[in-house]
Amino acid sequence: MTRHGAGAPAVPPSPNATTCPCHADGASAHAVLGSPEIALVGAPNVGKSTVFNALTGARRSVGNWSGTTVEVGRGAWVLGHGDGALEVSLVDLPGAYSLDPASPDEELTRRLLVDVPPEDRPDVVVVVADAAHLSRSLYIVAQLREYPLRLVVALTMTDLASRRGVHVDAGRLAEDLGVPVVVVDPRRRHGVDELAREVEVALGSPLPTPRLLDADTSDDLALADERFAWVAAAVDLAAVRLQGYGVRRSTWSDRIDRWVTAPGLGPVIFLATMFVVFQLTTRVAAPLQSALDSLFSGPVTTGASAMLGGLGLGDTPVQGLVVDGLVAGVGMLLTFLPVMSLMFVLLSVLEDSGYMARAAVVTDRMMRLIGLPGRAFLPLVVGFGCNVPAISATRALPDARHRILTALLVPFTSCSARLTVYVLVATTFVPDHAGLVVFGMYVVSILLVVLVGLGMRATLWRTMGGEPLMIDLPPYQRPTVRVVGMVSWLRVKGFLRTAGGIIVAAVTVVWVLQSVPVRGDASFAEVPPADSLYAATAESFSPVFAPAGFGEWQTTGALMVGLVAKEAVVSSWAQTYASAEPGRGSEPGRLAQELRDAFAHSSGGHSIPAVLAFLVFVLAYTPCVATLAAQTREIGVRWTALGMGVQLSVAWLLAVTVFQVGRLLT
Repeated sequence: MTRHGAGAPAVPPSPNATTCPCHADGASAHAVLGSPEIALVGAPNVGKSTVFNALTGARRSVGNWSGTTVEVGRGAWVLGHGDGALEVSLVDLPGAYSLDPASPDEELTRRLLVDVPPEDRPDVVVVVADAAHLSRSLYIVAQLREYPLRLVVALTMTDLASRRGVHVDAGRLAEDLGVPVVVVDPRRRHGVDELAREVEVALGSPLPTPRLLDADTSDDLALADERFAWVAAAVDLAAVRLQGYGVRRSTWSDRIDRWVTAPGLGPVIFLATMFVVFQLTTRVAAPLQSALDSLFSGPVTTGASAMLGGLGLGDTPVQGLVVDGLVAGVGMLLTFLPVMSLMFVLLSVLEDSGYMARAAVVTDRMMRLIGLPGRAFLPLVVGFGCNVPAISATRALPDARHRILTALLVPFTSCSARLTVYVLVATTFVPDHAGLVVFGMYVVSILLVVLVGLGMRATLWRTMGGEPLMIDLPPYQRPTVRVVGMVSWLRVKGFLRTAGGIIVAAVTVVWVLQSVPVRGDASFAEVPPADSLYAATAESFSPVFAPAGFGEWQTTGALMVGLVAKEAVVSSWAQTYASAEPGRGSEPGRLAQELRDAFAHSSGGHSIPAVLAFLVFVLAYTPCVATLAAQTREIGVRWTALGMGVQLSVAWLLAVTVFQVGRLLT
């Protein structure tokens, strides 16, 4: 197989990554160039990604496969221990039920496995199969056995199969399939070492002889029937139904699903669940957020000033950049670390328990209403974490029109970066109802996806329709501390990476703009923010937002910087008000009072309608430059420009409507 591991672009780890300490030591996101290539394949929801992360220790990189726009995961997997350890490159191919492609992702999987010269194929193919749905999982094994490929089957979900009254004899199944079969529980790391040994043995074995087909290979239907019969024969011999389970009984998971996926009650349960998540997030994290605010505004600011004074840099532009820029801007953003951490933990618990897959079923009708297939919900769900990978996830949709429409709707999903703005504004103006306000913003986000989708379908794709969702629901399971902790940490690390990279750059640029005088006779870095280039630029846009009730230049400037990243709205506010009065800029709670004064002035005393209008605008306007880059890559410049125009138009019209109506009612 052609080696791509060493040249793949590095990106943040998968949000579902887990670790395997027994194999993580010394591993990196890429194996040594020229290492054996191991391909990991399997259908969706069989545990393939969990297996990948367990084998690689969550050291994962993702990038487009050469010549395509489809992303694959890559990681280094260490086989064995000590001096005899062998590092291989593990490639996580897109999920596929068979080698008959129905999407660009599945097409890539087929091409890399069989539609390439033998020397470019993987050295070993590990097929992840679900023991609870064995026949469906083994169809791709039947197809792969028709080629001279070294195969190893990793059998997952055996505990679920046992609860359903089925015991799978791995030894007998291996004998019938003609390939090694290893029982693996990646969540608890059981069977990982045995899988490594089997792969190592396979690497040293000659290529196997393809299985003989008892069908006309030119007849697709006859060939499919032969494969199904071969799989059925193997399953009948290897899967034994336990005594007392003659008829499949309703499980407790089935009984719960009758309620949580019901057409009427399901959406209510989903909204109630998310309401509890947001209430817990805002209430529990509030004391920790206040403590961090006091830390940065007190000891950190004082210490930074003292250190710079000791170095002879007191009362210099360097002190302004560090204290009024980095400490005030980045420090304010870091006070939201408890909020983000708790939110990530709660969402990880819902994901690991299996509930979030039910949310896809609940929203299936909504997806079909706007002309999208049910599985378009999955990229939109990802968008509530981050819009960038959500847009990349649209590649799994087979219809180009579905991909374009979904990519245009993803920016209306409220990513976690917007959460920092929601929490700051809500706790400033309605502290007793902050959780309700944040919850309301996510409800508005869902409504925007539906309404904008209906509008686009009515104007651009009138004939487009969506098909019902077909999804394998994973079983409910008790969330594990290790998985929840690792997933949450990876997301928190992404938040910190943003604060340490993009936000630092944004804060620096804002500080430079605020240091350039355009009015008065002050010199560089000594000019009041109101007389700076930053304020003058923001003021030129402020009249546009006056009808929405937030036409102050400080607010307009924050929205301008928010185009870089939504977290920058918070940091730019913090450093603007910190620079206004250097002696008081870092006092705890001062930012909140400045915001209350600014909105009261710009709205003519109608602060709450103006605040709600501002939050709606933050929700609906262009998320960040990274999202624009992802859209350009996936759907082209013209569709991206159209989408940005729609986002800005919807955001402005909605904000003006909210303020004007609210002003009349208050």
